[in-house]
Amino acid sequence: MTTPLDLTALLSGIRAKRGYLLPHHGLMAITAPALLDAYDAAYTAMALDDRVLSHHDREFVWLAILIATDEAIATHHIAKFKAAGGTDGEVEVILTVTALALGFESYRFVEKNWLTHLPACDPRAIYLRALRSAAASVPMRLVHMAAAAVFVCKAGWDAVALQIVAAYEDAVPELDLAEAVSLTMFPGSVPHFVEAARVWRELIVEGKVPASPTFREWAEMSGQGGFDEASRTAR
Repeated sequence: MTTPLDLTALLSGIRAKRGYLLPHHGLMAITAPALLDAYDAAYTAMALDDRVLSHHDREFVWLAILIATDEAIATHHIAKFKAAGGTDGEVEVILTVTALALGFESYRFVEKNWLTHLPACDPRAIYLRALRSAAASVPMRLVHMAAAAVFVCKAGWDAVALQIVAAYEDAVPELDLAEAVSLTMFPGSVPHFVEAARVWRELIVEGKVPASPTFREWAEMSGQGGFDEASRTAR
């Protein structure tokens, strides 16, 4: 078991690296130090190491995710967004876009129940117009990434598909969108990230998005249905 002196040094190192400390760091340090090491490595690769998004763009998406998942404690992302040049006006857009995505159930309700009475109504097109209006002067690339991440967190798979298709239509780079969606893994859950990858893959296989050769190669690889597929058990 980790000694108090070792524990203090270990947690001090985490605080120095991240600029903050959360309660689960100490709990893992005491009960599962190997898990803490693996968790820290995964979190670092996901949230701290540079991939394709700028710090500003990454934190833009993070703020939407945190609002969607009620993560009130993670205020360090606000500081990181501001440090990367984020503005109060952009925060307003993040809040509006997130609220719009969280309210997607209203569009879904009309689509499911009222179209026979409203044949000229296209709830999904209305949503996308509202999203574009909410963006104001913020690039739609950021808005698509943030909204997609919110939908992943809330397990809105039809909305995830809609948002991915719209992102392709607005030429959002695949690697940018992939990084944004991956940020949901911890606050939104790994199972939700797995399901989001399934939705994206099926869109590619069905020809609903013009995927790049690399993404198409991934999508067309067989045997990605998990244990049931591997064991030939029906889901």
